[in-house]
Amino acid sequence: MGHEVKIGYSFWGFLGPGVTDTPDGGRSHRRPLVHALIACGHELVFLQTDRDRHEAGDVLGYEFDSGLPEIDVLFLEWRWPIPGRNTTDCGSPGHTCDLHRQTELLNHYAEGRRVPTVIWDKDRRLPADAPWRRRPGVTVCEAALSPSPGAASLLFPVADQWLDRASPELLARADRPLTLGYVGNQYDRDDAFDRYFAPAAEHVSHAVVGKWQNTARWPHVTFLGRRGFHDAMALYETTLATVLLLPRRYAQAGQMTQRIFEAVLSGCLPLCPAEICHAERLVPAPLLVRNGTDVVRTLRWLRAEAGGPTHARLLADCVNRLEPFRLSRQVKVLNGLLGTLVCAGPVR
Repeated sequence: MGHEVKIGYSFWGFLGPGVTDTPDGGRSHRRPLVHALIACGHELVFLQTDRDRHEAGDVLGYEFDSGLPEIDVLFLEWRWPIPGRNTTDCGSPGHTCDLHRQTELLNHYAEGRRVPTVIWDKDRRLPADAPWRRRPGVTVCEAALSPSPGAASLLFPVADQWLDRASPELLARADRPLTLGYVGNQYDRDDAFDRYFAPAAEHVSHAVVGKWQNTARWPHVTFLGRRGFHDAMALYETTLATVLLLPRRYAQAGQMTQRIFEAVLSGCLPLCPAEICHAERLVPAPLLVRNGTDVVRTLRWLRAEAGGPTHARLLADCVNRLEPFRLSRQVKVLNGLLGTLVCAGPVR
């Protein structure tokens, strides 16, 4: 990039496997991104709580600072109000201080000191009329192929070595006794689950791993509850296919989560609802589905082809379509944004 900088990175999650009883979709891509930024010559300091140490007991050796250290760039994974959790008083039962800390960081760095700031709105929760979208010295990124007007596209990255070492032929030959699986939490996915997963679950072996609390409407579905990160990933290794379920706000912008590369690189074929924006860029045409009946038909065909050349070709095609998510490509995007911000300097 030509501008090695000290980045103050704010995220609410884990760099290691973390703990079971918490959502954090960044576990498969955050640490590779951190290492890639360090390899570029940047210095990183993490500005939220060291949850790996305090909750999981993992001492990973990264620098955390609960104060307000000198930094060149503020990089935020955007946090939003969650009633009963981060909107309550500090110290109250169940309180998490991610939102309060984010407010402190923005007030001090972006507002007070005009430090160049990147907001990565990974959950598409930053309001369209948020003043930060129009603030000089602040760049908003979304993990979407078609981000909001004025926002830059910064996709969830997959490590280059994970892509480069993938062997579709070997993955296709693995034993996959489970036909359909899903790894992920319920949040805003009921409609997609109703349309694509639940109807198919009546006809094939299946399992769902994640936090699904309101499941009475699907008594025939096997919900296994939350599992540790590595156990959840292991489900993909014994499963023939998954369905890429997205909240509507993701689907409309072509924002695919890390689940696509977690599944593909474990050899689990991703069925993609055709209604998702840019679905045809994410999976080959035979894996596009339009309803539950389509899912069942496709799963039966895939089961008949399991382990053979068609299976391997589909996996190879899926791996190739992960290229836009390649870590080195996304780091280049982020470095370009950082370079532009740093060259512009503080806005006074």
